[in-house]
Amino acid sequence: MLDFIVIGGGTAGLSSAVYACRANKTALVIEKLSFGGQIVDAPLVENYPGIPAISGAQFASDLFDQAERSGASVKCETVVALVPHDGYTTVVTDGGSYDGKAVIIAAGCEHRRLGVAREEELIGSGVSYCALCDGAFFKDKTVAVVGGGNAAFTDALYLAGVAGLVYIVHRRDVFRAEQTLVDRAKILNNIRIVTDATVKELVGGDELIAVKLDVKGAEQTINAEGLFVAIGRQPDNGAFAPVNLTADGYIKADERCRTSVKGIYAAGDCREKTVRQLTTAAADGAIAVQTALEELF
Repeated sequence: MLDFIVIGGGTAGLSSAVYACRANKTALVIEKLSFGGQIVDAPLVENYPGIPAISGAQFASDLFDQAERSGASVKCETVVALVPHDGYTTVVTDGGSYDGKAVIIAAGCEHRRLGVAREEELIGSGVSYCALCDGAFFKDKTVAVVGGGNAAFTDALYLAGVAGLVYIVHRRDVFRAEQTLVDRAKILNNIRIVTDATVKELVGGDELIAVKLDVKGAEQTINAEGLFVAIGRQPDNGAFAPVNLTADGYIKADERCRTSVKGIYAAGDCREKTVRQLTTAAADGAIAVQTALEELF
């Protein structure tokens, strides 16, 4: 019987493992793909308190090493089911099953992709899914934001204070964003809105230099060095029943990271929340462990 089973090896999950082990508890981290989470793709992280600058890959590597040094064990397996019992939960994977007094789901979520050629290749070299994380790298440059919701317009308004020129590219001529955000964007001189448009091609060698659009059947090229994709996120929480989910598939959890099932907690991007950053992921990991320690041990 393990004290903690952590599902997910990103910032929230590894932070949970560190805190659990420092409380002299056993912790197993189960990750289905590769440890580190989405931050691995970030070429430079400059907004984590106490670390002026570090690559995402190095940040993830250091956190993984810290978790292992603290005493956490790790397994690369895919969780397929959770089975709650009286006083513990069984985590079933494609490689076996494990019993834990506390389970912390830190499975993260993925940014929806555009699905165009070279998109994955150019991540960190012009293509980004986080304006707050990467906007500073495009000071006085031309960038484009794809999307028509609140996230896209919030990103565009933020980038307008950093970049020289910001294009908002949306596939329809109406927006899902709040009208106040749309109105604010329309009055700024360095924001241009292109509607009825989809991204057709990403242009450049090692770095993005332009974006080709299909605008009502006609080709249009934007000479942009940055492309920020803001078309939503995609959680993958289907295997975690009977934990309650939102209509969008995020795990419902309170500010102490408690889910609807006693002994199961949720931390990081996989849970319902308004801010998804490294700092909030790490904080969730610490909070989930502390809550479990108070309630279960």
